Amino acid sequence: MNIRKKATFQLWIFRLFRLKRTYFSIAVLGVLGWTYHALGTRLDDGQLVRSLNTNPFGLEASVHYFEEEGRRMRYVEIGYDSLPLIVFVHGAPSSSSFWEELLRDTQLLRRAKLIAIDRPGYGYSGYGRAEISVKKQASLIAPLLKKKRSGHHTIIVHGSSYGGTVSARLAMDYPELVDGVLLQSSSNMPGAETTYWISYPTSHWALRWLIPGALRVANAEKLSHAAQLRQMANGWKRITSAVIILHGLNDRLIFPENAAYAKHRLINAAFLKIQMAAGSRHDLLWTQRALLIHSLKELLLVAKK
Repeated sequence: MNIRKKATFQLWIFRLFRLKRTYFSIAVLGVLGWTYHALGTRLDDGQLVRSLNTNPFGLEASVHYFEEEGRRMRYVEIGYDSLPLIVFVHGAPSSSSFWEELLRDTQLLRRAKLIAIDRPGYGYSGYGRAEISVKKQASLIAPLLKKKRSGHHTIIVHGSSYGGTVSARLAMDYPELVDGVLLQSSSNMPGAETTYWISYPTSHWALRWLIPGALRVANAEKLSHAAQLRQMANGWKRITSAVIILHGLNDRLIFPENAAYAKHRLINAAFLKIQMAAGSRHDLLWTQRALLIHSLKELLLVAKK
């Protein structure tokens, strides 16, 4: 190959590489744009209220904020004050809007007042500002339960995924406030979950700014899961409420052994039931909604005071 042909060949290779790099950059920007939309999405107060006000009872939802330990926390509530209380705690990355369908469910609205809270760093509870301490997260949510306790003699806490971890911690540290716990696909056992490789580079300061706030918080929580769960290992015996554990047998994100781990440590639970959902993964809200509702109704009965 002569010098001219070699130079032409190299030029075409360079152009091809640059073209591929351009397409790759466009693809990356597209993925990041979608991520901002999908994971950064959180319903504002008006959107959330309008969504929940479509219930058949004509009940009106309301959004509230409270300050605790330097945090502004948001929650939405709907239902009759005379009924027991169910508090929903979402996973990661997510927000209170994760629970929209259950917050509109007629079976639940007949039996309980419903509250969904934005965990620290999500929704409108200091969006993008992570709180990796599960103990601290529980202490930020506990004042809401204390406030509601006088009007609701029975309080059930329903936590999904990492929200299950926080719910368990609430029951450990504030047993006087929690009468029943539903652990849905809950992270309980140190190390028994999938951590995707992308969590590591995107947690570095040089790349963190590219990631939407909800995902930044989820990464920070994810990389601290094992340490936080080890700190909770001796606290399961402090849970004296009724507990139901639901987990998908095919869950490849939070492994099924998390359910067995919690079951073996809940030695003082007033009531304990575990159910493994065959064919389900980390998707019980969509594949096992009837089972979730049935379990909440059961907890309302066994935890009734």
